[in-house]
Amino acid sequence: MNSICGLKLLGRNCIFFRLASLAGQRKCNNLCRSYTGCCRAQVSCTRDDRCQRLDLSGNIRNCFLTGSPDSYRNFISKGLRCLLNVPNTETYKNAHHSSRRFCFQSSQPLREKITSLQISSVEQLSRHSSAWNIQIIRSFHTSPSFQAAPVPFFWIIVKPAQKLFAIILGRSIRNWWKALPPNKRELLKESARQNKWKILLGVSSLGVLFVMFYFTHLEETPITGRARLLVFEKEHFRELSQMEYDMWMEEFKSKMLPETDARYQVVERVVGHLSESNKDIPQLSSLKWVIHVVEEPGVNAFVLPNGQVFVFTGLLNAVSDIHQLSFILGHEIAHAVLEHAAEKASLVHFLDFLSLIFLTMIWAICPRDSLAVVGQWIQSKLQEFMFDRPYSRTLEAEADKVGLQFAAKACVDVRASSVFWQQMELAETIQGQPKLPEWLSTHPSHENRAEHLDRLIPEALKIRESCNCPSLSGPDPRLIFKLSMQHLLESSKDQETPNSTKRDLSKPKMDFPHTQKVEDMPVTFAVKPTN
Repeated sequence: MNSICGLKLLGRNCIFFRLASLAGQRKCNNLCRSYTGCCRAQVSCTRDDRCQRLDLSGNIRNCFLTGSPDSYRNFISKGLRCLLNVPNTETYKNAHHSSRRFCFQSSQPLREKITSLQISSVEQLSRHSSAWNIQIIRSFHTSPSFQAAPVPFFWIIVKPAQKLFAIILGRSIRNWWKALPPNKRELLKESARQNKWKILLGVSSLGVLFVMFYFTHLEETPITGRARLLVFEKEHFRELSQMEYDMWMEEFKSKMLPETDARYQVVERVVGHLSESNKDIPQLSSLKWVIHVVEEPGVNAFVLPNGQVFVFTGLLNAVSDIHQLSFILGHEIAHAVLEHAAEKASLVHFLDFLSLIFLTMIWAICPRDSLAVVGQWIQSKLQEFMFDRPYSRTLEAEADKVGLQFAAKACVDVRASSVFWQQMELAETIQGQPKLPEWLSTHPSHENRAEHLDRLIPEALKIRESCNCPSLSGPDPRLIFKLSMQHLLESSKDQETPNSTKRDLSKPKMDFPHTQKVEDMPVTFAVKPTN
C-alpha cells in the first residue's frame, strides 16, 4: 500500500507523520517538490472523476496521487523528495517535528502493478475532515539501504583489472605492429621522427600532470610536520578499517581474552594511561581506544585506524616490564595517529598508476609473452624494493620516534625501549632464525632499531622532564641488559661439556633477568607531582 512518509535527516529511512485537520482545504497545492531543486512536480486535485475516495471506514485513510504508471516510475526512479506544503500552521508544525522532508513511498506488494495514483476528492475530504484525521499506516516494508563501498576498497578490487587492461593493451599494440606491412612500418617510423618534438611535448605534458597531481595532494603529517602524499580521505579509510576489524574479529572470535583476565586489564591500563597523558594531541584524543587481547603465540600487536587495539599474548610474554609494553603500544598507537595506513595506500596507488604506463610498454615492446612476463616481474620487484619497502621502514622509524614521545609524556622509563629490540635480536640468534638483510624487510632490523632508539632517548628524556615527571631511579636498563647478557654467555659456556660438539638450539631456555609474566607485573607509573 502507499503511505505518506518523511525522510530522516540522513535521508535513508522514512518515518510516518500525522496530519491534523484538513478542513476547508480546497486544493492540494505543491504536493511534491524536488529535494535537489533540479525539478519540481505539482499535483493538483480537482473535482473530476479521477479523485475518488477510498476506504472511508474508520479513521485511517490512504492518499494517492493521480498519474500514469510510467510517470510514477519516473518520479520514483529520479529519487525526488517531496515536501508537503500545508496551509494549516498546526499541521505543518506537527509534520515538521516528525521530519524535515517528506515523500510519497510505495510499499504495495510487487504482484500488483500500480495503475493509477488517486487522491480523494476535495469535497469528500472536507465533508469528513471534522470527523477524522489522516493517520499513519502502521505496517510497512522498506528495502534495506545499500551503502557504497569505501574508495580504498574499490581501488583494491579494481587494481587487478587495471593491470589486466594494461597487459591486453600492450599485447594488442604489439600484435598490431607485427601485422603491419614493412612499408607502413617505415612510414610510421618516418612520421614519428618528423613529429618527435610533438611526441616529446605530449609525454612531457603527461609527466607535468603527474607532478602537479603529486604536489597538489601533499599534506603535513601530524606531530612531525613531514610532507606526505595523501590521496584517500580519512573517512574512507575509517570505513575500510571497520571492514578489517570485522575480519579480525571473525578470525579471533574464539581466542579473545575476557575483560576479567589479568592480561587484558594490564593492556587496558597501559593504553588508558598513554591516552590520558597525551590527550593534548587532537588526533589521539578524538579516537576511542578499544582493547582486544588475543591468545596467540606470535610477538605482535597492531592498532587499526579506527582505534581498535589488538595485542597478542606472545608479545605480553616477550616484554620484560611495563615500560617496554608501554613503548610498544605507544608505537602502534602512533601508526594510527599519524594515519600511516592511508599514507602507505596512497603512495602504492600512485605508483601503481604510474606503473601501468611501463607495464603497457613492456608488453608492447617485448617480442614474446614469456619475455613480457619476466619484464613485468622485474618491474614489480624494482617497485617493491626501491619504493614500497624503504617507505614502510621510514614509517616504522617515524612511529618509533612518536611512540617514544608518547611514552615519555606518560612518565615511562623510555630507556627500556631499545632493550626490547636487543632482546628480540638475541632471541632470534639463539633460536637460529635466518637473519635477512634489512633492505628485504618492511621493518628495520632489530639492531638498527635499537641504535635508532638509543639516539632518540636523550630527546625523550628531555620531554619526560618537561612534563614534570619524577626522576628515574635505579640503574639504566640498557646497562642491566648488557651485564645480563655477559652473565648468560658465561653460564652457557660453563654448562657445555668437553665432549659435546653440538648444542640443541631448537628449544632454548630464555631466562632474562627481571622478566616476569605480564599478569604479575606491577602496573604502576610515575605520577606527575601536582603543584
